[in-house]
Amino acid sequence: MTFAARTALIALGLALGLAGAELQARPLLMEGKQATFQRVLTRPGTQVLAAPDGAVLKTEAAFHPFYVYERQAEWLRVGTSASAGPTGWVRAGSVVEWKQNITAAFTNAAGRSRQVMLEDRATLEALMQDEDVRARLADLVAQSDSGHVDPAQKVVSVEPAEFINIREKLYLMPILSFEEILHPLTYEPDLLLELASIPQRAPSPPAAAPPSPFDAGVVFVIDTTRSMRPYINSTRAAVARIVQSLRATDLGARVQFGVIGFRDNPASDPAGIGYRTRTLAPLARRADQAEVLAALDAAAEVATVSTPGFNEDSMAGVEDAVGTIDWTGGGADPFEGRYVILITDAGPDAQDDPDARSQIGPAELRADAEAHGIAVLTLHLRTPAGGTAQHGYAEAAYRQLSGFGGRDFYYPIENGDEAVFAATVERMVVALTDTIRTAMGQQPALPPEAGGDARIAELGLAMQLAWLGGQPGVAPPDVLRGWMSEKAVEDPRRLAVEPRLLVSKNEMATMAELLTEIGTAGEQNRSAEETDAFFDQIQSVIARMAQNPDRLIDAEAGSLGGALEFLEDLPYRSQLLSIDRTIWAQSAVQRREILDGLHRKIVQYRKWLLDPTVWTPLEPGAPDGEYVFAMPFDVLP
Repeated sequence: MTFAARTALIALGLALGLAGAELQARPLLMEGKQATFQRVLTRPGTQVLAAPDGAVLKTEAAFHPFYVYERQAEWLRVGTSASAGPTGWVRAGSVVEWKQNITAAFTNAAGRSRQVMLEDRATLEALMQDEDVRARLADLVAQSDSGHVDPAQKVVSVEPAEFINIREKLYLMPILSFEEILHPLTYEPDLLLELASIPQRAPSPPAAAPPSPFDAGVVFVIDTTRSMRPYINSTRAAVARIVQSLRATDLGARVQFGVIGFRDNPASDPAGIGYRTRTLAPLARRADQAEVLAALDAAAEVATVSTPGFNEDSMAGVEDAVGTIDWTGGGADPFEGRYVILITDAGPDAQDDPDARSQIGPAELRADAEAHGIAVLTLHLRTPAGGTAQHGYAEAAYRQLSGFGGRDFYYPIENGDEAVFAATVERMVVALTDTIRTAMGQQPALPPEAGGDARIAELGLAMQLAWLGGQPGVAPPDVLRGWMSEKAVEDPRRLAVEPRLLVSKNEMATMAELLTEIGTAGEQNRSAEETDAFFDQIQSVIARMAQNPDRLIDAEAGSLGGALEFLEDLPYRSQLLSIDRTIWAQSAVQRREILDGLHRKIVQYRKWLLDPTVWTPLEPGAPDGEYVFAMPFDVLP
């Protein structure tokens, strides 16, 4: 080989090496962190340059997130991906530091006042401490809606009248800082949040056609074991009366039904039990509800044998109602009001019961339902056969399952009284149809003052706000920078702004993998004497996972939570994240609770990882692992 050829090869090798180094570049780490990268958000009109003071490559919209790869005086070298390398330079003054990677989402305002964002923390606290805070807040909202706000009030923005589901229309409302205080009305913990937001996407163009009318789908999830026959017959009778009353009315076509039956694991007696879950009538738009009434007749053909134990697999029935029922009308005309009515005299199979189909817990299943805009309501028949202890267990589980927008929709029927049950189920279905009447501008058939259910009336309003927020042309909240209270200033029982972690698919995969490994090690080393073996095994897992650059993990962590350091410094408290050797060794009951909680979260994370509707790219062409999801704090580890 000639000298020239060797020189050319060396030069080529150096070039490839430099190119490889560029491709392998990683963002800068946050101070004190081993696996958490620095991020910034652009201000309006931020210019991305080819080099400091170089050619302009692109002008970014406000609050576009970037990773920071290099800092040089007043310049930052940034990129949109943590794995694809830097793409340009921005002036440090044109971006805002985003330390916690957390964002906020407005909750549904049904049942509380719309909130205001104020210029500074002191002004917000003054409002919260006002003796007539409710009237003062109403005045500020009215001024904002009129477009004439006294500048001395320091109002930056007002919460939108419609509810935007952040899962369906991702918007960024970054939390730049936060302070924990005691709410002046209750002296309970509250977060004051410094927020900033402009919609991540441009608003949709106005709708060319009027929106589809608000309608509702109601799916009954019914325990079809032997003891349930009289209650199923009562449900059928109530639905038949309501269907008859709605026949040939405009309302009749706007309330549709489905029916799912559930029992338990049929493996113990396939012929007698028959099935675990069965869709007896899918949710569909029908001119005639004869199919639904026939399905309720079929539900009354109960199991011919008693299932083992008193609990049944009600979680599987509700899971099917949430995950397999088509609430979208084939994608063309979704149901706006979405209600699941669970009817049972038994508790749910525990997640570690071998007869349970899924390890998902009631709280996680409720969160999944609510993310899909579905409310779960439970009619729990507390029959004498159940006993106090069993009913207590069932009630605790069903209260976790049955909720929407912070409200409880658990309805106990004491002693399994058939007359009380029949009246309750009819009143419930009438109340759900009243939500359609209200949306149509009609008077409810059973208003709260006449014995109607105020909770369901409020639930219907929440569904309507979500429907309005989902219409074409309705943009996510367009706000600037200011302070809001996490809890409603006039009613701290209600959450107004929900903090969420903007988690990437890689980060969720890291959480799922680590929790799976922790769960496996915990089941293998459950005694206090095996604590050292358990933590040694976990440290080995962490060290192995840390070798994968897509697994954002700290190999030097001293606690389980420290390994997932991107969860540290968040405004939430987790028992798992603080577990160390001493705490793990203290209590067998606590170890069991921790492991059960892990299994529930793992099931939920895996469902989300496989659901493409959950994930949104922040940048066209973003790698799959960097798609993001605004994850509620209550499902973090």
